[in-house]
Amino acid sequence: MSDASKLIVQQPGVDADLLTKIIQRSDQILIKKLSNNDRDWARYRNKHQAGVYIPFAERDGGFFPPLATRERTDSGSDPIREVLIRTIWPQEADTKLSRLVHYTSKGQETHLTRLPKDAFATLLPASFLVMGRTDSKVEFVYECLTIDSGSDEAGLLSEVFDLSADFLIGVFEPAVLESTERGKILEFADEVIAAWLAGNIEAFANDNATMPPTSELAGMARNQFLSEHHLEKLDPFELERPGDVLREISRSIEFSLFREYQRRERSVALVRLMLGDSPRPYTASDLIRKLVDEFSKIDALMLSASQQRKSRAGYSYEHHIESMLLGGEIPFEKQVILESKKRPDFVLPSLAWTDSGKSAADTGLILSAKTTLRERWKQVEREKGHRRLFLTTVDENIASNVIEDMASFGVQLVIPESLRESKLAEYGGHSNVLGFHQLCDIQIKPHLAVWRS
Repeated sequence: MSDASKLIVQQPGVDADLLTKIIQRSDQILIKKLSNNDRDWARYRNKHQAGVYIPFAERDGGFFPPLATRERTDSGSDPIREVLIRTIWPQEADTKLSRLVHYTSKGQETHLTRLPKDAFATLLPASFLVMGRTDSKVEFVYECLTIDSGSDEAGLLSEVFDLSADFLIGVFEPAVLESTERGKILEFADEVIAAWLAGNIEAFANDNATMPPTSELAGMARNQFLSEHHLEKLDPFELERPGDVLREISRSIEFSLFREYQRRERSVALVRLMLGDSPRPYTASDLIRKLVDEFSKIDALMLSASQQRKSRAGYSYEHHIESMLLGGEIPFEKQVILESKKRPDFVLPSLAWTDSGKSAADTGLILSAKTTLRERWKQVEREKGHRRLFLTTVDENIASNVIEDMASFGVQLVIPESLRESKLAEYGGHSNVLGFHQLCDIQIKPHLAVWRS
């Protein structure tokens, strides 16, 4: 079993099990983050696009068989290039003879069509198509999954294939992923072995393989960004796209740091679980017995890795928001208790101000930070009372009807600037959606002088 599939096989869920099997069987895997058009053909009638758009680089890169020009009765018509491929859809218990078709009259536009509609019809924005290629010696066969962006499997997919926040499409080789991951582990393994043989494994773990507190790891990520961009602080009024900066730091830089620490922490924990802290000779029989005896603990250790990732994400985003407020010298109170006993993340400029009854009190606002929303925005809505509520997130997968529900409750949604423009998300066209730059320039900056006084 590949190292890539090991990370998934530990997780519960039918889709996770299917994804594991595809990784094990495939020589190449194509992953595409689906645009709205890639889903809309399955949701609405009379949509112009049929199927999933495939860029020409992936079309001609060797993952698919080469396209052939189809014979046409009208010799004056622009050529149509196509190839038929066998696709298996285990989630739908269906097999299709799908069509990869290039209409040369439309430039490089190419689509994968003849797909099962039910596999796409209910997906949230920014969901994924996964295609695993196997060689049957007669033809390539493609085993396909759709991974909903709101599912746990979407997080696992991003983790296993190291998908960045701005990932769109890519072709991966499981063997290469396995080799890369093994290299990272073995590079650290020599240090672990030396520490265990010297009887210093506990001290080594404390010094080299302990996950930093959330606030410390968030600070490391921010410092890396500031260093790379030659900045002294995160000032939202000086950044052209502060929301995108928040997304890059939290979803890309910090996540990479987190994964490295987690890899180290988990490696050392496994060694200590299997071999103890004191060096002594072990036979193969000893190790096999130990592996069987400690299986439940090993399984729990692996499962905790995923839970650790999810539990840290929300707190991390709050730290980055706080740093940006401080960088812009924006006055705020954090986790202040409201009359409803709720604790909003931030009140700007203060609770006393927003509840003062003065004419300028309504310039104040609640700013709540959620890395992912799902139904959690309804909890935030109960915090607002008479105050203005702005909810900030880096989540791509909020459906249009949910955004409309937020508007009906007076919730303003603040997102990275790139997501407002993205064809993968459904934020466009909603009056209650604004970029982080707009929040700072329109809702905060005009009132700063009064707030600060």
